[in-house]
Amino acid sequence: MSGTESAVAGPVVHIVDDDHDLRRSLVFLFESVGVQALTYPDAATFLAEYDAAEPAVLIVDVRMPGLSGFELQERLLGLGYPAPIIFCSAHGDIAMSVRALRQGAVDFLEKPYKPQQMLDVVQEQLREAERRFREHVHRRAVGERVESLTTREREVLRLVVDGLPSQLIARRLGTSVKTVDVHRARIKAKTGADSLGALVRDVLQCRIEP
Repeated sequence: MSGTESAVAGPVVHIVDDDHDLRRSLVFLFESVGVQALTYPDAATFLAEYDAAEPAVLIVDVRMPGLSGFELQERLLGLGYPAPIIFCSAHGDIAMSVRALRQGAVDFLEKPYKPQQMLDVVQEQLREAERRFREHVHRRAVGERVESLTTREREVLRLVVDGLPSQLIARRLGTSVKTVDVHRARIKAKTGADSLGALVRDVLQCRIEP
């Protein structure tokens, strides 16, 4: 992989830009404050090499050979990749920045930018990256626990999330209260939840459809 590694632990900065000199100058800038930076000359190289599980911040040029910065952003959104994205462009305008921000970018910087401005933005987003990736890992874990349930168990869980007691769930599903309570116990056991209430909270917080 192209890039420069640092001994300092923490989220990495991915720099996706076809300007070699700019990539090198950003690596030096981030190394000066102990931040690890990896560089990629185009979006395709980044997609082939990045570690989706590693907390990171992306600095992306808008206009590049092959996939544009916006196309890369759309691809990563489709993959559910949670890294904050900072766009940079020497040809930026209001419409371009609005498009980037509406699709979830955290900032849009015009080239040439001030080094301190870049450092301030990135250091703030490194903290945000840690939070986003923690939530992403938690959401994926909750999703996997829900997916381990049978179709009937997921139906019961869906009704529990809707706030229905066992009696109403039994009536809705055409079964007995005892059977519903068995399903509730199995849901709790299979998902390893401390309680069904805790599982419901996680499902709601993570916006997972049972």
